[in-house]
Amino acid sequence: MEKSKILVTGGLGLIGTHVVRRLLDQGHEVSVIDTQTDYGMIPQDELNYLMTERRARIPEIENRTHKIDIADREGVDWVMREYDPAIVIHMASFPRQKVVNVNPQLGSRAMSEGLLNLCEAAKNHRVCKFVYISSSMVYGDFTDDVTEDAPCRPQGQYGIMKLAGEWLVRDYTRRGCFDHVIIRPSAVYGPLDVKDRVISKFMLAAMRGQTLKVNGPQETLDFTYVEDAADGVVAAAMRSQANNHTYNITKNHSWSLLDAANLAVRIAGRGNVEVRDRDPDFPSRGALNIDAARRDLGFDPKVDIEEGFQQYHEWFVNSVYWSKKTV
Repeated sequence: MEKSKILVTGGLGLIGTHVVRRLLDQGHEVSVIDTQTDYGMIPQDELNYLMTERRARIPEIENRTHKIDIADREGVDWVMREYDPAIVIHMASFPRQKVVNVNPQLGSRAMSEGLLNLCEAAKNHRVCKFVYISSSMVYGDFTDDVTEDAPCRPQGQYGIMKLAGEWLVRDYTRRGCFDHVIIRPSAVYGPLDVKDRVISKFMLAAMRGQTLKVNGPQETLDFTYVEDAADGVVAAAMRSQANNHTYNITKNHSWSLLDAANLAVRIAGRGNVEVRDRDPDFPSRGALNIDAARRDLGFDPKVDIEEGFQQYHEWFVNSVYWSKKTV
């Protein structure tokens, strides 16, 4: 495999850390920018712990990791000029709809203005390939087996801004600036995640013997283990067959929120489940079709939800930080 210079934005995030680790193991020259923000929602002690552990996974690029906001046009341009990447993997974003709803202006600054800064810098510094991490939220409501060419009808500002980002990236390709790949992941979970996400909430509540609150017994998600998601992103970045295409990168298996909550209770051996009405702010979602990713990328997600939940639980149990907060 040809070695490349690669810039990963959001490289200290949940998926980003695993992506960077894989790229380094393949011998690529990697640089990272990450704001290390709390999004106004993550407790500072939790953020400090996560950043320390994530950096420990990729210590060899400590001197090529920069705390830069992608909305800072000059900072983005400096990184592009300094490291001269051939590939940009853009993972920096407000991470989900709830966070954008709390502060949509700040969300837009990162998801729209920040993306535009990166695309302009990529054009000016002759980046060859731009990998944009979008979201299954662009589809809006969908049932199982949705393909990449299905109509996109996002509900909420997060999905709308993600879809707008896809169109922006495609337009730079239309203008001959760079090739692109668009990735649509779904419900990624696993070690190094923040506590304020559905599976994190379920697992921590169960470990504490608390009540797991399920918003809609029939609601489903295509839960995807972080290691599998990272494999898909790296394959998309490194394979020329992926150029100028869009891929669902998921487990391709929908689980109900109720079954996921019950699984967390079973693994933890504690907790109970309370079923409530579905949250109208979130679309109903099923499993995404990943045939295109299997064909073009060799994508083969290996971790089913039972194994993934067990590994996630073990990470919480063995964590110096979380072991003190789950007793």
